[in-house]
Amino acid sequence: MALHFERAEYKARIANTIAAMESQGLDGLLMFQQESMYYLTGYDTFGFCFFQCLYLGSDGKLALLTRSADLRQAQHTSIIADIRIWTDAAGAKPAVQLKDMLESLGARGKRLGIESQSYGLTHFNGKAVDEALSGFCKLQDANDLVNMIRVVKSKAELKYVRKAGELGDAALKAAIRKTKAGADEGDILAAQQAAVFAGGGDYPANEFIIGSARDALLCRYKSGRRKLSKRDQLTLEWAGVYRHYHAAFMRTVMIGKPTKHHVAMDAAAQEALAAVEEKLRPGHTAGEVFAAHAEVMDAHGMKEHRLNACGYSLGAKFTPSWMDSPMFYKDNPVEIRSGMVFFAHMILMNSDAGAAYCLGRTYIIGDKKPEPVSKYPLEMIVR
Repeated sequence: MALHFERAEYKARIANTIAAMESQGLDGLLMFQQESMYYLTGYDTFGFCFFQCLYLGSDGKLALLTRSADLRQAQHTSIIADIRIWTDAAGAKPAVQLKDMLESLGARGKRLGIESQSYGLTHFNGKAVDEALSGFCKLQDANDLVNMIRVVKSKAELKYVRKAGELGDAALKAAIRKTKAGADEGDILAAQQAAVFAGGGDYPANEFIIGSARDALLCRYKSGRRKLSKRDQLTLEWAGVYRHYHAAFMRTVMIGKPTKHHVAMDAAAQEALAAVEEKLRPGHTAGEVFAAHAEVMDAHGMKEHRLNACGYSLGAKFTPSWMDSPMFYKDNPVEIRSGMVFFAHMILMNSDAGAAYCLGRTYIIGDKKPEPVSKYPLEMIVR
């Protein structure tokens, strides 16, 4: 089997999940989030874009319902022994076959938690599940049950996060080597992704962001490439990825002499990130982290140019996004704890001036100060 952790670690994760289920009065859990499946069993697939569900009972029973295309995927990458296949056919009803599986596992009349906030469970399929299980069992929202367990990483997980950080640094160095006036964005992007793959890394859970000139102000990937001008700005957001664990980074690289707007933005971003680092410690909340960012940015006159969030949790994530919860936004009460992993991003977009400046890196929360997983300096990069 292609397991990335010792079986004892999976056993401990399952035990913690059962304890959380019992504390909420649940007899079982229906998981549709691929992250939950991967975390508890090692099951590694992008087949969650179709109907599939992992069941965990309070008695420890574990069973997966998936398509035939993922049978061997589950056998090879996970600890799941009980794998059921729903039938691809015209008029297929996998939700009914899920009910049949639950019947065989003794779940009739039980209270089951369900992950309804999942990319894999579409509204169409969600309605089908509700209809199939109506009167069969009692469903209760459990979207954050596994999420709040896996937000604190084990020592084994943190090794993968640190490796992802090394790959992220390699990707930045590769990008910088390619960045100069006249360079093609496609070559820069290719160099970044190649560095991750060459280091043994994985595809990211969402596309890397690359944009120059006006496109440097975008916080999302868009198709289309251009060549860099003699005086330009290049925004990059990327992640080192290892065993699906992400370490995300963000930088705006200057081509030629920086403008006065970039100099001012850099000063604000540097100071704001330092303030954020002071709050990235146990005893503070995610809301306090955002407040530290906002206070500095606003004092620099950047309120109109900053975002209403400045980072989020990271871990083992699958498409379409590497973003995880909790997020740094106003008044978020989630407490920062040792073992958490966060991406803190200082993003400034001045639409009037057409200037962008971004600075961000990933941290492991320690007992005292946070540990940046990047070794690359934070100073402005000028090419």
